[in-house]
Amino acid sequence: MKRVLASAIVLAVVAAVGLGADVKTQQKNQVKFAGTLGSVLNVFGGKATHEGVVETVVVSGNRKMTASEDRAQIIDLAEEKVYDLDLKGKSYKVTTFAEIRRKMQEAQDRARKDAERTEKRKEEKPATEMQVDIDVKETGQRKTINGFNCRQVITTITAHEKGKPIEQAGGLVLTADSWLAPKIPAMKEVLDFDIRYAQQLMGVDAAVAAEQMAAALAMYPGLKESMARMQANNANMDGTAIVTTTTIDAAKSAEQAAQEKDQKPAEDQPPTSMGNLFKRITKKKDAEPSSDKNPNRATFMTINHEVLSVSTSVDPSAVAIPTGFKQK
Repeated sequence: MKRVLASAIVLAVVAAVGLGADVKTQQKNQVKFAGTLGSVLNVFGGKATHEGVVETVVVSGNRKMTASEDRAQIIDLAEEKVYDLDLKGKSYKVTTFAEIRRKMQEAQDRARKDAERTEKRKEEKPATEMQVDIDVKETGQRKTINGFNCRQVITTITAHEKGKPIEQAGGLVLTADSWLAPKIPAMKEVLDFDIRYAQQLMGVDAAVAAEQMAAALAMYPGLKESMARMQANNANMDGTAIVTTTTIDAAKSAEQAAQEKDQKPAEDQPPTSMGNLFKRITKKKDAEPSSDKNPNRATFMTINHEVLSVSTSVDPSAVAIPTGFKQK
């Protein structure tokens, strides 16, 4: 279902993408988790959860190279192959698009069978209709980041049960604090390549995309209205994001907040279910206070993405397997 929704949205916003210019960019990504579970994940997360991981992304013609400190990957659309490189071991392995498609299909088949077995074991219950609210605001703040003149735009996406405010029903709040520079055409080449890769890998055309989009809108009734609001706010998002800090907050429902007064501390209750885990995430001791200081909200994940540099000068060797590397 996620694949259907993702491919429908991607292909609905992009009609056709041709071969573009070359681009090289350095980007830094960092993910942090809060609470007891976050403490464990942050320890084992290494650089990704501490100072962040710097990646170099190079797009040249039909090839894209993504490289970090000890790993790299080359995607070749013409050959329909993905090369995974071990930079320290000076070796690489090759996976064809056909193999990736087969694994995706196998995973999809397993998921469908699991869903069918689950449906047989439980009573039919009407699905809760979700509402997604999107708000985009210009703050008027400006500053220079990594040599780019940026303006601040804050996007807030709230997901909750339709017909009930989030304070009553609970839900999730995603806030993206973005600093946008004037549009950098070269950065679009990276996105365009990823879209071409998705189209080629999944083998879907515009007609199928329209059908999938209709199915997605039927499954998520609030999606159409949300996308319309996002389109209306596109003017605010015109530009290239240089720094984006995304926080994901869990909001407790009024019922959860009331029940917690009579329950034992979350640390005394093992997380035996997703519901229990969600309750632990929203506990004050298990998460960081949310940015809006609302006592019934807690931030359990923060994602930082930063564009360090952008260049259109690319050497062909930047997307080639280095000399001396051996195939596994």
